[in-house]
Amino acid sequence: MTIHIPVLMDEVLEGLQPEGSKVIVDGTLGGGGHTAAILKLLGPEGRVISFDRDLNAVEEAAAKIDDPRFTPIHGNYADFPEHLKAMGIEAVDGVLLDLGYSSDQLADEDRGFSFNNDGELDLRFDRLDGEPAWRLVNRLSEKHLADLIYNYGEERLSRRIARKICAVREADPIKTSQQLARVVRSCVPRSKNHSIDPATRTFQAIRIAVNDELKFLQETMKRLPQFLKLDGRAAIISFHSLEDRIVKRAINGSDEMEPINRKPITASDAELDANSRSRSAKLRVAKRIQAIPMR
Repeated sequence: MTIHIPVLMDEVLEGLQPEGSKVIVDGTLGGGGHTAAILKLLGPEGRVISFDRDLNAVEEAAAKIDDPRFTPIHGNYADFPEHLKAMGIEAVDGVLLDLGYSSDQLADEDRGFSFNNDGELDLRFDRLDGEPAWRLVNRLSEKHLADLIYNYGEERLSRRIARKICAVREADPIKTSQQLARVVRSCVPRSKNHSIDPATRTFQAIRIAVNDELKFLQETMKRLPQFLKLDGRAAIISFHSLEDRIVKRAINGSDEMEPINRKPITASDAELDANSRSRSAKLRVAKRIQAIPMR
């Protein structure tokens, strides 16, 4: 059973405006919360096609949401255009991406997303694809690790962390989340101003690298306009500046997309009190417009 609470629910529904016979793509199904809420607002001819790289998420949502208008697909959201073509769908009325990982994945000790348990350092959204994070951590050179942690985690102490990782793994290969967290905490001081764990940025960087998150987001944002109907809407929730930057640049740099909100929408005080995960969430909504032909 899912423990995941979807963020910015009301804001997402207002942005996507699901109704009637609209076809909506939920590219990040997770616990199925957004998908279920969208289905409630659609008419009998409406449809939600939902993707997730996590097979567990797809199977659990499929068992929980008993609705003929719901099509769950185990796959990468970046491949949704190919799936739509195979289903005979040329364009949709809305696309939702809730980026990041879910509370269900965080709670699964076998996945390694939480550095408060001693599960294997895996960090893959799709455990049937790619290499687990522990292999990457143990094989990359010190320079490559430092660059990765700096570029994807925006961690200013990346070189110190990479040096310590390489020193530790010489004697004892890093296999679990707690091992890596201890290494990072030993060389990154805890901030006095907030309670964020010193290992957070390093874990973010490695997770992004293992899942190729930024590459798939860039590809999707580039292809998105051609698979949205005129006036169709895209709602993208990001959780860190790297993602938000990609989304913002893609929307503002496209002659086929118009932002609905100039600044990202963030959680209300009430939602922050109810769901701490919403603290970092930023929602951008844009609609498909007619491109003005070049003269």
